[in-house]
Amino acid sequence: MSHQSAEPAGRSTSGDATARTTTDARAAADTPVSLNGQLRVCGTKLCNSRGNPIQLRGMSTHGTQWYPHCLTSGSLDALAQDWKADVLRVSTYVQEGGYETNPTHFTNLANSLIQQATDRGMYVIVDWHMLTPGDPHANLSNARKFFTDIANRNKAKNNILYEIANEPSGVSWSRIKSYAEQIIPTIRNIDSDAPVLVGTRAWSSFGVSEGAGESEVVNNPVRASNIMYTFHFYADSHRDEYLATLSRAADALPVFVTEFGTQNYAGEGNNDFAMSQRYLDLMANKKISWTNWNFSDDHRTGAVFKTGTCDNPGSWVGTAPLKPAGVWIRERIRTPDTFPVG
Repeated sequence: MSHQSAEPAGRSTSGDATARTTTDARAAADTPVSLNGQLRVCGTKLCNSRGNPIQLRGMSTHGTQWYPHCLTSGSLDALAQDWKADVLRVSTYVQEGGYETNPTHFTNLANSLIQQATDRGMYVIVDWHMLTPGDPHANLSNARKFFTDIANRNKAKNNILYEIANEPSGVSWSRIKSYAEQIIPTIRNIDSDAPVLVGTRAWSSFGVSEGAGESEVVNNPVRASNIMYTFHFYADSHRDEYLATLSRAADALPVFVTEFGTQNYAGEGNNDFAMSQRYLDLMANKKISWTNWNFSDDHRTGAVFKTGTCDNPGSWVGTAPLKPAGVWIRERIRTPDTFPVG
């Protein structure tokens, strides 16, 4: 939905100008991971290690081939400690200058970001960001290698979720399902505990964007346990039909909204905060976890940081470096989690 290929090239990862005073300021306090431990799917909910339903709220990176310089010790400290985010989605694009151009580099970068999120007590979604071509089978061999490498490196961690196909499009649900049933065993043979997130038809809309609906998944679910299905929306474009689909789907299936924006489907244009709040209220009510697109300074309105922030970072905390969408989403991530204590 929100992903064009006309992005800056030749970026280099830069560190922060200021040294961190502690290795993990949030680790001294209760973190999402220390409070909840290994997650698993129970019924239609995401549950903590004690079997209690929870909701995670956080941010998705932009493509790591374009904006790694927005993912520094300072910005990740701000996400964990100032924003109080529960989860970071690490988006490794496959095409568009991503993984297929340098598998070793992008695997190492994903592993580094996974570790940095882990150090700060956040959960991590490992996002295999396939977009074009829309058939996930087109990247099956690369996906096998990527998830094998990532799972081998991180199998001892208790904070990982694997998102195996970002936004399938132009293919049937049965085609997506057959891909999932090949990739999930690859992961499970190495990491048997982590939840796996399965993309749905028509850019992870449960098929609504192609005239279908969630019933095709309900009637023909992936043959695997401990999985959830993904739903993406952009509130200025995706209105009541999409909201109703999310509501119905979440009553029948485990759903994780791994990507959404307050703008149009391209992640740009005006923010519709009123429609966005309707989605957030529904997701809070049904404990649907979410990550917002995106934690970068891309020129589009959906990127949380003002353009240029990542090239000349000052303080990452507070609202000063943020666009209106960033101010809005930070405020909603910062509200206290309702994690069960029992």
